[in-house]
Amino acid sequence: NVKDYEGIIDATKTSIKAKQLAAQLIPRFFKFFPNLSSRALNAHFDLIEEEDLAVRVQAIRGLPLFCKDTKEYISKIVDILGQLLTAEEIVERDAVHKALMSVLRQDVKESLTALFKHIWNVEDPSQDDTIRDKVLCFIRDKVFPLKAELLRPQEEMERHITDLIKKSLGDVTGAEFRMFMDFLKSLSIFGEKAPPERLKELIGIIEGQADLDAQFDVSDADHIDRLISCLFMAIPFFVRGASGSKFLNYINKHIIPVFDKV
Repeated sequence: NVKDYEGIIDATKTSIKAKQLAAQLIPRFFKFFPNLSSRALNAHFDLIEEEDLAVRVQAIRGLPLFCKDTKEYISKIVDILGQLLTAEEIVERDAVHKALMSVLRQDVKESLTALFKHIWNVEDPSQDDTIRDKVLCFIRDKVFPLKAELLRPQEEMERHITDLIKKSLGDVTGAEFRMFMDFLKSLSIFGEKAPPERLKELIGIIEGQADLDAQFDVSDADHIDRLISCLFMAIPFFVRGASGSKFLNYINKHIIPVFDKV
């Protein structure tokens, strides 16, 4: 009954109890009223910004239901949940975590893509560094430990998250880079039986972070620290038979001459 659903939507403008009930019912019956989808979503999103904590939490808990039978909303819902990771109330933040995990299990590929957009849009003036940091922490603490469960089919999804990580490395701290590299090394596609071209791919990622195109300057402590850190990170892959001609060329061209002068 369209009028009944419209009444549920209108309830988002009334009492606290009615808003809580609307937060439960709007997503539950959302799929049956495609002509009211925009109105229903906007009303539900308003509930997420309510002053009352109970209303906000109930609205957050309902977000995964929008995606259950209408997959086209996954990206939008994940984007909103990513922004909500900055919530200060523990119960609210816990609801966001559970909602995100629920959507991830519905469609991990689409969800991860939407989540990583909060990391790689570093040049976007509207991008909030706090949101980016919270998303990084969520991926590190909630997604990475469950890679065996979430990344299915394994090879396809490991390749997908590798591509997402590579796209995210344009502006990362040393700690963030090490976190990503530790995760990549744990993937089966880069495991002990990985072919040489896979190891070469990891070497290429490390070489890119080392900024080997920059002129070597002994007075630039930051660059030297990054270079040494990346070199030590790459050594295990050299031991496994990977080639790193760019690293070797850089050492021969810039570093060895410095020691020769000494």
